[in-house]
Amino acid sequence: MQPTSNFDPAKLAKSLLRRSRQGALATLMTGTGDPYCALANVASHPDGSPILLISALAVHTRNILADNRVSLMLDERAPGDPLEGARIMLVGKAEAAAQSELELVRRRYLSAHPSAEAFVSFADFSFYRIHPAWTHLVAGFGRILDLKADRFIIDLAGAEALVEAEPDIIEHMNTDHRDTMNLYARRLLAAAEADWRCSGCDPEGIDMQSGQTVLRLEFPQPVSTPLELRKTLVQLADEARKKELGSLGKVP
Repeated sequence: MQPTSNFDPAKLAKSLLRRSRQGALATLMTGTGDPYCALANVASHPDGSPILLISALAVHTRNILADNRVSLMLDERAPGDPLEGARIMLVGKAEAAAQSELELVRRRYLSAHPSAEAFVSFADFSFYRIHPAWTHLVAGFGRILDLKADRFIIDLAGAEALVEAEPDIIEHMNTDHRDTMNLYARRLLAAAEADWRCSGCDPEGIDMQSGQTVLRLEFPQPVSTPLELRKTLVQLADEARKKELGSLGKVP
């Protein structure tokens, strides 16, 4: 089916990858090849690819070690009929995180799932990344299509400084600009007031989380350096404040 007008499938797929905290992970049973599905917590790499923290004792881990082809379904869990919410079924290969990226994937995962700090260092737990080949997107009538990975995975070339600075950016936003993030949430994303904290940033947006609810604030244009990010966040804060004043009947 062809997408309808004013519908950006790549943007929606990217958003689901960033906002999802759990998904249905499907692997192939060793020996038989039977499909096996398990609920798994997920986080996202700066490029958008899913990060898993899984135990060597789990059936799905043993399956991955024998055949690393997997699929992962993520959905919006919208109120009402679950089938009315957008969802993606991502196909790819799960690979153990490289030693060179362990610090990054650990940081990203713990930012999304702080409670995992209690067992992240256990010897039987390891980080894996799913490297997608394509995804099947379902977002309502007339909005069903397949996307190749280059449509929803971000190319981080040229943005190395931003990725490296992410821990400092998150700490700064959570320490000094918690009120601004709440303003972003309420005025730019129409979300309820809550204790929103920054859980990640990348060239195309920032992720904000309160409990298990995650918001994705897209940038008007991609950024590649901390300075460009700062300018964009100031721009978005100004926009949010104008909307705040407008809601109070005040002229900016």
